[in-house]
Amino acid sequence: MFSTALVLIIIALLFLRNQMRPIIRLANAAEAFGKGRPVGDYKASGALEVRRAGVAFADMRRRIERQIDQRTTMLAGVSHDLRTILTRMRLQLAFLGDTPESEAMRKDVDEMSNMLEDYLAFAKGDGDEEPQETDVALLFEELEEESEISGNNVKASFDGPSEVLLRRNSMKRCLSNLVTNGCKYGQRVELNGTIENDWLIITVDDDGPGIPEDQRDMAFRAFHRLDLARNQDKTGSGLGLAIARDITRSHGGDLYLEDSPLGGLRARLRIPA
Repeated sequence: MFSTALVLIIIALLFLRNQMRPIIRLANAAEAFGKGRPVGDYKASGALEVRRAGVAFADMRRRIERQIDQRTTMLAGVSHDLRTILTRMRLQLAFLGDTPESEAMRKDVDEMSNMLEDYLAFAKGDGDEEPQETDVALLFEELEEESEISGNNVKASFDGPSEVLLRRNSMKRCLSNLVTNGCKYGQRVELNGTIENDWLIITVDDDGPGIPEDQRDMAFRAFHRLDLARNQDKTGSGLGLAIARDITRSHGGDLYLEDSPLGGLRARLRIPA
């Protein structure tokens, strides 16, 4: 009886090991897809139920990718048409000469162009960009240099190793939105980053008026501007924080608003490293 039980236990362990391997592969593929990373050549295998779950995941992945491709194609056409109209408006304004009225109209056209870019960036997302090994410290230096050229006071620093698998362009857009917001409403901005327990932690602090705690959830809403909490004279589309959080979540992380040690607002990003 003991020998028979031992043989059956060994057979059961081998069987369970063979059945657990496809489940682990499915979990790894789903986790990579949720973080926006390459899934690789995943094929369903294992028991009937595990294969059904794998096939359902593959179908869901294809539907999501197809939907993103269709939306990207549609928005590319819309962007082309609207940019053509704005270009014609700029040419017409050029023939009017330099007058106070034409200068005001040029500012409106420029603002419309910037808002269009924000809308398209928010709606399109960054699903078409492949993740790559990114030196976040070097990205911080680029943002600091660009801010200095614009005349803003931004200090950036990164503690420890800084190589992380990210969508570089989208992450730069995310951090640029946060730094721009900080410079718009404050005089000083500090950008800091580190990797703790396999998580990339980035904080963007400013010394501006901040956002009341009970209004921070509303600040992430698309097209929503907290005019009571911020300067009402500042122009914008109300999409900066919404785009930043959307990019952060596409990397499998999240964005939080907190009180800053500088006296203003802190934006804290937490992304799997």
